[in-house]
Amino acid sequence: MRDYVYNPPTGPIPILYADGQVLAVNKPEGLLTVPGKGEDKQDCLINRLRADFPGVRLVHRLDTDTSGVVVFGLTHEAQANLGQQFEKRKTDKTYVARVWGRMEQDEGRVDLPMIVDWPNRPRQHVNHETGKPAQTDWRVLERLENETRVALIPLTGRSHQLRVHMAALGHPILGDDLYAEGPARDFPRMMLHAERLVVHQPGTGQKLEFHAPAPF
Repeated sequence: MRDYVYNPPTGPIPILYADGQVLAVNKPEGLLTVPGKGEDKQDCLINRLRADFPGVRLVHRLDTDTSGVVVFGLTHEAQANLGQQFEKRKTDKTYVARVWGRMEQDEGRVDLPMIVDWPNRPRQHVNHETGKPAQTDWRVLERLENETRVALIPLTGRSHQLRVHMAALGHPILGDDLYAEGPARDFPRMMLHAERLVVHQPGTGQKLEFHAPAPF
């Protein structure tokens, strides 16, 4: 992994939706979702949001180097309800990524169990003996000379799932400093973005669909 210096982006957080129970935002790349260890890692998404939404509560998170849609609860009840939606796979998530190499098939499913690689944390790895089930659907959006733009739909929510699964296919996400190697790592950011998220409003059950177009 590259030597890491936390240098989060400045500027306001784009608010996609807020209704008193649910808050949806577009997280920029390079910003922690929650505080990390040390005083230098207290600047994060949830802390920035507290200025305008003092009751904001964590539901899920994105990796620091992943951008895109994140939802929060604004009450304890909303947080619990949204958390159950994620746990019971009642959400619908679509990511966009640029990956190394040309993917020849148009679509497919990765079904490879994963678990933390303890000697090399925070890395995760595929392990058919002790790994937890992990499935990702993928679909080609565009083929370029030596890369492919894909839509990724995680059916499970393992840590680093999309990154590990694409690397296991031989098509690591561009700019991924944990799982890509050589020229595939040499990009100004990791090319992974949470573009679409569907949840249900905790009070009414109404479908809420949030979009944040990929910036790459």
